[in-house]
Amino acid sequence: MTESTNDRRQKLDGLRGRISSAGSKNDLIDAIEDALGVSAPVGDPKVIEALGKRYTGQTDEADAVSDRIDKIARKGLPQVWVGDTSVLASDVVGAASRDAQQMIEAFQGGGKALIALSDALETAQTKDGTGRGKLREARTMLGGKDGFFDDWHEDDDEEDLRLRARSLASHGVDDLHTAAADADDAARVAARDLNKFAAEARAGQMDTDELTAADRLALADTSNVGGDAELNEILSANDLERSGRAMENFSPAERARMERLLANASSPQEKAYLMKALASGYDVGEVEKFGGKIHGKDSTWLQEHLAPVTTGSGTGQEDQKFGDEHWSQDDETCVPSSTVTARALVDPVYALELTGGPDGQDDDPDHFRKRLHDEQFRMNDEGDGEYDGWWWDRHAAGMDSDGQEEISDKELGPHTGDKYDTQEMDGADDRRGVLPAIEKSVADGKPVPFNISRKDEDGNMHGHSLMIIGQEDGKLQIYNPWGTTTWVSEDDFINGDLSAATDDRYSKAHKGDVSRVYIEQN
Repeated sequence: MTESTNDRRQKLDGLRGRISSAGSKNDLIDAIEDALGVSAPVGDPKVIEALGKRYTGQTDEADAVSDRIDKIARKGLPQVWVGDTSVLASDVVGAASRDAQQMIEAFQGGGKALIALSDALETAQTKDGTGRGKLREARTMLGGKDGFFDDWHEDDDEEDLRLRARSLASHGVDDLHTAAADADDAARVAARDLNKFAAEARAGQMDTDELTAADRLALADTSNVGGDAELNEILSANDLERSGRAMENFSPAERARMERLLANASSPQEKAYLMKALASGYDVGEVEKFGGKIHGKDSTWLQEHLAPVTTGSGTGQEDQKFGDEHWSQDDETCVPSSTVTARALVDPVYALELTGGPDGQDDDPDHFRKRLHDEQFRMNDEGDGEYDGWWWDRHAAGMDSDGQEEISDKELGPHTGDKYDTQEMDGADDRRGVLPAIEKSVADGKPVPFNISRKDEDGNMHGHSLMIIGQEDGKLQIYNPWGTTTWVSEDDFINGDLSAATDDRYSKAHKGDVSRVYIEQN
């Protein structure tokens, strides 16, 4: 199996210790040869640079497209409808303008990411070459391995030679490790940025001929009110792909019913939520029933009832509420509570059942609280969660990793199309290694559950479950079932410090750590 950049980084970190502590000639020779056996940073910087320049060179053409669209918009358009789902022509032009701007940003950002990767890779390969030269020189100094009896005794001259070779080899393996770490960091940043730009090529994700280009463009561009438009898009990349596939698989009669439902929608947001319900795995009859509950509601009502999370900005911490009630846990139900909110993020039919009750029209926050409580405890039972107390004072007391994986598969998998797999995090290298997969998952619109741990003043371990729901500019958006979302840096996640999203008890001073990630596997 091919070594990943993170694998090379970890191996070389271990070899640094082996070389610096080698107490015999033979041990030092073995460690040097193992270090030389770790592959150098792979890739052709010139090819990557050429691809990056090709991307950035496309921005002139994208700028020209954007200018032409803006000219059309400035002329003013009649109130005519286009497409199969009756989208206003002016809405389509507005969506096209924003899509063109995103295309410009994708070409520029993607090109810069590739050029930065090329520069970092070239530097890393040079550093790696220098380090290998030092290791080979140290290996030559040592000559052949000692025999069994020779290795028992080392005179002063032999010890001096070994120590000089060890010092040189230590400098060499440090160079290899620095090169591997720099290449790994650069590759991870490039993967993060390119995955994000790919996910933002939104209209193209809906691969169906059953909707016109105008329909697909408008649906992909629709956002909730109350926050940054780009951070509150209703349909994720995964939603667009799944809803397009569902449209392709419809019978002619089902397709006609869905197109009629979309054409009769009273707003772009209503139309987008109908498609999100379809993406969540509901059949056309269930989508029609859901559509009847939300038809004619304004964009604020839709956002309040169907979006458990509204993002005001890409920094800081925000409360997430329905009315005056937080989307927060009762008792020790952090695992089921984060899963409830994550499902509501990807399944608008379920979200409305929680906020609006059976008929979708119940706006009482107290009633929402009761339904949220009941769902948290239903999932706690589903995952075989623990309980404490007597029958008259029974309260939830946590859930193990098997239960968490089970409810993630049952409650999230059917609505995202994936299955969850547990990955233990034994340190910063493991968290660094899983980060690209996390960032791709959330860029596509698939939440990622993870667990953190801490020690109290008595040395007892405590855990908490959180959900990664977004990523932007080197930061992860974390949902905490205490009822908040917080942006934390990638470095904090890698270092295992989630105190910004929780409180000081989960800081490194209290042995705070990220212990387990549940990443979706296709």
